Amino acid sequence: MFKSALIGFFIIASIIIFIDLYAWQGVKLLTTGWSTKSKSILKWSYWGWTAAGFFFFMFLRMGLFEVSQTTLRIISSVMFAVFFAKLFWCVFLLIDDVSRLFRWLYSRYAEKTEDVVAEGGITRYKFLSWMGLGLGSAFIGGSIWGIAKGAHNYVVRRKTLSIKGLPAAFNGVKIVQLSDIHSGSFWSYDAVKRGVDMVLAEKPDVFFFTGDLVNDKAEEIEPWVELFGQIKAPMGKFSILGNHDYGDYVPWPDYDPLQAKLDQKEKGYYRTPMQQRNMDKLFRHHKEMGWDLLLNENRVIEKEGQKLSIVGVENWSNKGRFPKYGKLDEALKGSEGITKLLLSHDPSHWREQVLGQQPEIAVTFSGHTHGMQFGVDTRFYRWSPVKLLYKEWLDLYTEKDQHLYVNRGFGYLGYPGRIGVFPEISVFTLKSA
Repeated sequence: MFKSALIGFFIIASIIIFIDLYAWQGVKLLTTGWSTKSKSILKWSYWGWTAAGFFFFMFLRMGLFEVSQTTLRIISSVMFAVFFAKLFWCVFLLIDDVSRLFRWLYSRYAEKTEDVVAEGGITRYKFLSWMGLGLGSAFIGGSIWGIAKGAHNYVVRRKTLSIKGLPAAFNGVKIVQLSDIHSGSFWSYDAVKRGVDMVLAEKPDVFFFTGDLVNDKAEEIEPWVELFGQIKAPMGKFSILGNHDYGDYVPWPDYDPLQAKLDQKEKGYYRTPMQQRNMDKLFRHHKEMGWDLLLNENRVIEKEGQKLSIVGVENWSNKGRFPKYGKLDEALKGSEGITKLLLSHDPSHWREQVLGQQPEIAVTFSGHTHGMQFGVDTRFYRWSPVKLLYKEWLDLYTEKDQHLYVNRGFGYLGYPGRIGVFPEISVFTLKSA
């Protein structure tokens, strides 16, 4: 998994460098009147920023040094804001370049491809460059707002789930779901406490947590165990693991390549002794919070003599870069003939192994996507870049009397804020169909 993460890092770095190269063309255009010395200082500053960011994150992921979570959050935020400002700028540069290309293809004469000068003596290319630069700068302001306000703008979203075959005793049962807490990213105790208080105010009968309690290591949840342990649910608090909970994205000092090869062949995965101890510690923290961690297993809850099965699988994704630890068949054992609610972190699992194949699973509760923490999220229209990667990426989906709910996430990862897609507390009321 670490090798895959490193490859992914270099792919992302290549994209960033390409965008920087493209944006640099706009920088050169807007500084044509500058002195040679000023241009030289700007050039070294521009590319020095890119190089510093690249080596910082590469060496950090390689474990060559460590920084505090506060420092990492600040650096990540600034890098994120500047990158997307450049990206906005590049869109406007691209508009003119595409226009030039079509004019060239149409005319076939170089003398007819010269830039159009607008009234006042500014070229169309320079006009678009200034416009893109202005909007990019506005995005930096929006990013700051997303950290200061959006990160903890918790929204309670209520849904009634009509379930075919739901035992009558469970009519009206209230479930609260949280997902993707990512405790290693939190920067405000008071703000997070306000979110937990909102959960407490709902007084759920059942509580679900659908994975990614931490970013990488179990120690990240330790300052928050007491707070999240305050959540009460008389019929049970159930949790599962997400892809970040395994510690697969950090290098462990005791990595043994020979043992890794043997374990991959025999078990399909490899964990170093330190990594396994980290996971064992994470399991204990779930228990300390009173959360019943389901590792490819199920629990049958009863009410008035009637039964409902809560099934939890480990992370399973149809995306190659994410692990497939989940074993649905194993998790379902002993729950035959009972209506089931499934906790599965990655929503891609639903269409691959649940929908139309496991009709007794009435509802699947997922998370993982965060709505990419950026996008448009209204009653009338929803869009985020993550929509290009996941068919089911946000809110409620229903097919063949089976439901999937994709929670927007309680926390944040990477960029310590949210723009448009805000953190969610999901509240469900069960109803017989």
